[in-house]
Amino acid sequence: MKSTKRAKSYGRGVLAVLVLAFTLPLSASAAPGDGAIVEAREALRKKDRQALVVARAAALAAGHPLAQWADYFELNNRLPEAQQAELDAFYARWPGSYVEDRLRNDWLLELGKRRDWANFAVEYPRFRMNDDREVRCYALLLDHQAGKDVKDEALAAWLAQRDADDGCALLATALFDAKKIGSAELWRKARFAIDANRPRAARQAVALLGTDTAARLGELLDNPARFLARSGAATPRPAAELATLALMRLAANDPDAAALQLDERWDKALPPDLSAWAWAALAKQSAMKQLPAAAEQFQRAALRSSRGGGEPDWPDDTLAWKARAALRGDAGRGRWQQLVQAVNAMTPEQQRDPAWVYWKARALQAMAPASQDEAGLRAMAQELLSGIAGRLHFYGLLAAEDLGQPLALPPKPLPPTPEENEAARANPGLTRALQLIELGLRNEGVREWNFSLRGMNDRALLAAAQRACDAQVWDRCINTSDRTREEIDIDQRFPLPFRREVIAQAREIGLDPAYVYGLIRQESRFIMDARSQVGASGLMQLMPSTARWTARKIGLDYTHDMITDREVNLRLGTSYLKLVLDDFGGSQALAAAAYNAGPNRPRRWRDGAPLEAAAWAENIPFTETRDYVKKVLHNATVYAALTGAAAPSLKARLGAKIGPREPAAPAADGTLP
Repeated sequence: MKSTKRAKSYGRGVLAVLVLAFTLPLSASAAPGDGAIVEAREALRKKDRQALVVARAAALAAGHPLAQWADYFELNNRLPEAQQAELDAFYARWPGSYVEDRLRNDWLLELGKRRDWANFAVEYPRFRMNDDREVRCYALLLDHQAGKDVKDEALAAWLAQRDADDGCALLATALFDAKKIGSAELWRKARFAIDANRPRAARQAVALLGTDTAARLGELLDNPARFLARSGAATPRPAAELATLALMRLAANDPDAAALQLDERWDKALPPDLSAWAWAALAKQSAMKQLPAAAEQFQRAALRSSRGGGEPDWPDDTLAWKARAALRGDAGRGRWQQLVQAVNAMTPEQQRDPAWVYWKARALQAMAPASQDEAGLRAMAQELLSGIAGRLHFYGLLAAEDLGQPLALPPKPLPPTPEENEAARANPGLTRALQLIELGLRNEGVREWNFSLRGMNDRALLAAAQRACDAQVWDRCINTSDRTREEIDIDQRFPLPFRREVIAQAREIGLDPAYVYGLIRQESRFIMDARSQVGASGLMQLMPSTARWTARKIGLDYTHDMITDREVNLRLGTSYLKLVLDDFGGSQALAAAAYNAGPNRPRRWRDGAPLEAAAWAENIPFTETRDYVKKVLHNATVYAALTGAAAPSLKARLGAKIGPREPAAPAADGTLP
């Protein structure tokens, strides 16, 4: 339970943030030279060059199967001083391996910073993962220099840039100097950056417009209210752009103040397209703070955009919050036409997200009775729901229930053949990954494992997953099986480790075992010694303070070193979950949110008009917690089916509408951590 933080980012999977200490004791099956690998990783962490040289030499001398990692650590640590010949020799020592390609990624970034385009041009075509946006920006720069038209791809990469980096900034500068992009694109980039709270990226874009403009941007970033008070007319266009950025910045900190500024002055002073941007940015912040004004502010943004003569070019994230605000609009009854407009304005990729497929279908159903084409809207909604119904995710289960389809788990595929199992056992990358994980180098092991899965078909993935299952490396078992498209092994995707202990503990304190399993699967992927970046530990990812509080509450004699003990962690975690569930009146959605984000936040999030529980979950302001709640409840529904529950239903698990605590309900337990 991570009540003190939002920092745990799941990235593309839970284990992107689960780390183990590099000094874990080696297992009883430790091989000669294992210590050198662990020492090399620790030396890299400390940037201890001499220790790295010694550890690398020891690993190579022992012929250790993970020696390539010690070699990688050592060369990566001094990459800014390395020469191409050293890299070529490294590639020759470890051809086809993960570390070869990862070091090539690192080296391409270094070559870009050095402006060594000759070696970059040779290296880039050999980069197999090709998953680094900054490297891609450097490559597009070379294409531009060769006379190719890269404008569209370059702009897409630049707008998607998470923060200021050298490669994409260099590309944008070259295109601007060549007059392939102009000031309009630079200002659009700045608006996207401010909307995403990336001020460095905004500074980088506006700097191309000159030092005076960059200085004014710095002023508004430091104090947007003062900047707006000192601003004159919103002309010429650069002045209007800067005022818009100031309003966006102000909205992020003080939505009421930004709304007042727009109402009293800037709504009419700005060009319609920029007024629309300012209103949309304000509305997004209001929606994230769950303010009732959000839906109406988005409506005003849409009106200004239509007066500007074009479609809004807002980021997908802003449009997603427009859709969420529409779900809460009109005192929880929903502004369905506004939701459809928001979804239709999203990029095609975002429109395919199951969340927006589902809610667009629901909106069409709600709009149908008042439409002249009632049958057409209902048919369209039915088609959208059918397209995702039954898929193994939150909205797939909801869509199936809306269509009256009971939960049907996919049929068990044929088990991997002996030949398929042997191929998985013989895969050197999978073997190295398991060895790294065994040594406590989980981050490196996960990267090696995922690299080794590239290009595998469903049958190979099932065999690789089974290898991880058999080794009880449950995160790799689950995540690998999750990749299959046609052949779905539900037992791999939703394993039941420690079944006797989990079910007995859950039932002893009155918890649904499927709910407990659903939470553990999301929290730790059943890794007993998992530890998050902020200190949450064990199967149920307990923060130390929460563990101590719960132990006192239930009368357990407890010391901190017991936190990763399976039975203790399970007892403390389930006890805390039961206390949270009781405090929230049995709502599994609220309790899951409280387990992830602490109880005080969902107490605030339940204020306002009562909402359908699925709509409430979609409106959780924190991305991590929003995804967490949906995944826990989806997991629990599947586990209910696997453990024999009669007619498992996600809607039943979601329960009634979520709103303020009933007046007759017991007061909230203010001592819950």
